[in-house]
Amino acid sequence: MAISDLVLGTMYFGTRTDEPAAHALLDQFVEAGGRTIDTANCYSFWVSDTGHGGQSEPVIGSWLRARGARNDVEIATKVGAEPVSPFTPEHGITGTEGLSAEVVRRELGRSLERLGTDHLDLYWAHIPDPATPADEVGRTFGAVAAEGLTRRVGLSNFPAWQVEQARQAAAADGLPAVDAIQLTTSYVSPRPDTPVEGKDNPYGWVTADTLSYLDARPGTELWVYSPLVLGAYTRRQERPFPRAYDHPATTARLAVLDVVAAETGLDAGQVVLAWMLARGWRPIIGASRGEQLASALDAARAELTADQLGRLDEAG
Repeated sequence: MAISDLVLGTMYFGTRTDEPAAHALLDQFVEAGGRTIDTANCYSFWVSDTGHGGQSEPVIGSWLRARGARNDVEIATKVGAEPVSPFTPEHGITGTEGLSAEVVRRELGRSLERLGTDHLDLYWAHIPDPATPADEVGRTFGAVAAEGLTRRVGLSNFPAWQVEQARQAAAADGLPAVDAIQLTTSYVSPRPDTPVEGKDNPYGWVTADTLSYLDARPGTELWVYSPLVLGAYTRRQERPFPRAYDHPATTARLAVLDVVAAETGLDAGQVVLAWMLARGWRPIIGASRGEQLASALDAARAELTADQLGRLDEAG
């Protein structure tokens, strides 16, 4: 189980996490063997002074320049969710930039400039755009990959059927196709068809269709955001799981999770990360402090036994 399979999320770099603290986290991650850094052009408009994003990428770029580290890491960023007008708490988001070819190319250029590089390792379509069909998205992203502006392309928060539409469209034109999807899931899950606070995209979840798709397309990676449900596994009293998670399967799975944690000397959140990595998934860790990142790195070094993995899978 390799630390290189962990992904460092950088959502709050340049806003809640200032540049020196962000650089320290990047140093810690890479020194431990981490390689993959995930960001977005819209991070993090909802906490910025301007109501627009663009704060995270320059912090990564300044670190790359200061360390001369571009060839030591893989950089992934996203397009499609930046607000067209400034976000305010009163009015929220009035519209997003979308995924037209014009927007994708324009924002790719801006992201490359902020990051200080001439190419990405993975370029994500951040959220579906109702005005841009999935096949068009597939061709647009395939084209920028064919031009060498990104090595790979992926879709975030898209349902499996749209991922396949995008893949087939790119492949039909002889273009590089989607080989990564990014969604949210965890060891415990909310009740089906139950809204979860803060998760308003119905297509953002790993579903049975997602897992079937991954089985059918074994070369496709699954990246998982919010894998630890905002710390609920280790802070259940002060930060409990959202109400949608309150059902018998959660109780059963948490009981087994706690037993495995006791057996391994890991905490419950670390067991969840180790379980995901054992399944071949790539959890995105949004650490803001060195001790949080160290905990995730320790989880990546851990190896659960076949018996422990079996009990975790069968619970609930």
